[in-house]
Amino acid sequence: MTVHFIGAGPGAPDLITVRGLALIRSAPVLLYAGSLVPKEVVAEAPADARVRDTAAMTLDEIEAEFVAADGEGKDVARVHSGDPSLYGATAEQMRRLDRLGIPYTVTPGVPAFAAAAAALGIELTVPGVSQTVTLTRTAVRATAMPDGEELAAQARSGGTLAIHLSTANLANVVRTLGPVLGEDCPVAVVYRASQPDQKIVTGTLATIRGRVKAAGLARSALILVGRALAAGEFRESRLYDPAHHHASRPRRR
Repeated sequence: MTVHFIGAGPGAPDLITVRGLALIRSAPVLLYAGSLVPKEVVAEAPADARVRDTAAMTLDEIEAEFVAADGEGKDVARVHSGDPSLYGATAEQMRRLDRLGIPYTVTPGVPAFAAAAAALGIELTVPGVSQTVTLTRTAVRATAMPDGEELAAQARSGGTLAIHLSTANLANVVRTLGPVLGEDCPVAVVYRASQPDQKIVTGTLATIRGRVKAAGLARSALILVGRALAAGEFRESRLYDPAHHHASRPRRR
């Protein structure tokens, strides 16, 4: 028996990986993260599978499901939204499985920040503008941020920020980042990236809060901040420069 942690992707059901879908289709037990996982993905479970929404469950109750499945010798598809490595509370589940001696695997999924960039039609790492992407969040009612990981500290690199779980805290995000990045720094708030009701609001640190409020976005959105979002004039990468030689394009003699 094995527990398979599976990233379902950002919301569009066809963005799940082939491997993840195959595991779901063969699993006799499926535990999924509530409304964040597309119903079409959940529907791919076998007709006789035990299917449970874990949104209202405690960690102890989820562990009990693992133990019960282990006792029956049944694999579990543990389906999370996005990618299991980001803000999925998977580490604590894995730690309990380690203590129980129950094996598990992890199948990655398309993360929300990648889907948001795709929706915007941009690259987050632009030559000469930004070569760093920082994945972070802010703390309101959730677990506090560790010392040294405050948003202002993350912004000082000048790279692109992908701020999760923080739409309701946008006022604080704007107040914090304005003095560091400048009020004219581009911002995009992408609601439910890749899904039919996807919404995109763009602006600057000076204007984004009012625009997001007017659009009625309060949750389930990702905030992207950085100069790469509106980079028009920038030098081209050396990757395709005819004067740049590498293993796949050696110097012509």
